[in-house]
Amino acid sequence: MGQLFSLFRRTRPELPSKDLEGVAQYIASGQCKNIVIMETLRKSNVELPRPQDIFTLSYFKKNPKPFYRVMSELYGGAYRPTLTHSFIRLLEERRLLDTCWTQNVDDLERLAGVSPRRLVQAHGSLDSQHCTTCNAKLDDRAMKQAVVSGEVPLCAKRGCKGFVKPDVVMFGETLPLKFWLNIPFMRRADLLIIVGTSLAVPPFAFLADWVPANCPRVVINMEPVWAVGAREGDVECIGDCDETVRRLAQLMGGDWEERLDALWQGTEDKVFRYKDHVTS
Repeated sequence: MGQLFSLFRRTRPELPSKDLEGVAQYIASGQCKNIVIMETLRKSNVELPRPQDIFTLSYFKKNPKPFYRVMSELYGGAYRPTLTHSFIRLLEERRLLDTCWTQNVDDLERLAGVSPRRLVQAHGSLDSQHCTTCNAKLDDRAMKQAVVSGEVPLCAKRGCKGFVKPDVVMFGETLPLKFWLNIPFMRRADLLIIVGTSLAVPPFAFLADWVPANCPRVVINMEPVWAVGAREGDVECIGDCDETVRRLAQLMGGDWEERLDALWQGTEDKVFRYKDHVTS
């Protein structure tokens, strides 16, 4: 038990400077071993409504058609992991990534190569689905065939025919169990990077307060984040996420940028096209 508490309470070094250069030096120092990422990376210029904002489960059970109309743009689109997704994968490859927390439901983190065991999808995923009546799982192919043809997916279990819902969190639903089970492990973070999110949605937003008080928190975003800035070790890097992580890789030196580019180039054949998964 004493070893467990020492893990959470160990002394963490300060950043050499409160800027991107200081962050790079800290990561390269070898003293940073448990980086936690909080992200909501955008995969296109389209701002898709979050299902938890506009749909309740009770409404979905009565009439699922509006849900699928709204989500059809995501289902029918073509999306590739961003350079920042590949940077997260690079952190894992270098054994620096503790956990990646995401509010996205598109599974682009997995397409970029981030291991499921390192990933906490706070709002669920479009990668699986279940019947809202009997809770039975629906085959991916049957689900996607229904969606791209404009039909409401129905349960395939004999005698059921309930509506099938992707495993995304709707308003009023509790977050996945994995979310709650992993919160205590935020205490082992020695660097928190908040990227592409303004932390406007609780309880996801509150995760930033779970890291130790002496853990540096770095914001990489187009605008400041209200929840970060009051602590001594907080750093704001305002700007484009992909450009900023590339600059961070450059500052890391060695083969960081070269490897980052290689990982991202490797995602060219992993573009997510929902329709492809039906016909392939």
